[in-house]
Amino acid sequence: MDELVRAADDIGFPVFVKAVAGGGGRGMRRVEDPAHLREAIEAASREAASAFGDATVFLEKAVVEPRHIEVQILADGDGNVIHLFERDCSVQRRHQKVIELAPAPNLDPELRERICADAVRFARQIGYRNAGTVEFLLDRDGNHVFIEMNPRIQVEHTVTEEVTDVDLVQAQLRIAAGETLADLGLSQESVTLRGAALQCRITTEDPANGFRPDTGRISAYRSPGGSGIRLDGGTTHAGTEISAHFDSMLVKLTCRAGTSPPPSAVPGAPWPSSASAAWPPTSPSSRPCWTTRTSGPAGSPPPSSSSAPNCSPPATPPTAAPSC
Repeated sequence: MDELVRAADDIGFPVFVKAVAGGGGRGMRRVEDPAHLREAIEAASREAASAFGDATVFLEKAVVEPRHIEVQILADGDGNVIHLFERDCSVQRRHQKVIELAPAPNLDPELRERICADAVRFARQIGYRNAGTVEFLLDRDGNHVFIEMNPRIQVEHTVTEEVTDVDLVQAQLRIAAGETLADLGLSQESVTLRGAALQCRITTEDPANGFRPDTGRISAYRSPGGSGIRLDGGTTHAGTEISAHFDSMLVKLTCRAGTSPPPSAVPGAPWPSSASAAWPPTSPSSRPCWTTRTSGPAGSPPPSSSSAPNCSPPATPPTAAPSC
């Protein structure tokens, strides 16, 4: 503890306390005031021990007003590494990603090139093989710093697949089987961006209860569809029982378009599609385009078919982007 407190003075506040064995925001605390550091270290350590079986934590300089930019890479057993451009994962709640965009909007082309080049250089330096993601934080002055590497396919890989037309899951399996990027017909020059894509993580969380994970039975469900709409989530349907033993994410909705809308067009943009998974009944005029509440008060019975909510979207689009 004393060593960490001394180190924090050298690093400078604000700092993050982070779990060595963790991720996803668990075992993580931001500390603005030195007087709160010991308490934050103890809390993060307890959470890390509970979540990961390892109470070890480290300190890291906090990046002020950051954007979360990550680069998808593929590397084969011959040492060849390419990037498939970047994703912007800055929209988060409790350090959990909620919305992902590819490519990152309003990113200077020269900065994009530097970040992607650093991701490739990093993967090559450590002798990485297969699909992975190198993650950075971008500060308000345009400086990017390394956070971590995820050596696996991530939830948000779908937006990269949509804008590059590269099947990352297939590529990972074929590289693991010994094939090279050349065998896959991939090179840095062959990977190009086509349009833009956005992914929303649809979770069973209750906005009226601090967005805590919810449990119960989905009484009504309607999948979105149409051109440019991709839905990943084969286990979600009417009658699905949502338990407390798994992550609260139910499905991933990915929408693809030929071009990125200008920033001024996003808040009032019409809905490309809508879907609902809801119980108890909610008012269409008050709920967002996705309602994922799946249970009622503790001990309440499942709804009857006559009480299933009307999952039709409002007659007119919202005047602002849904808060979900």
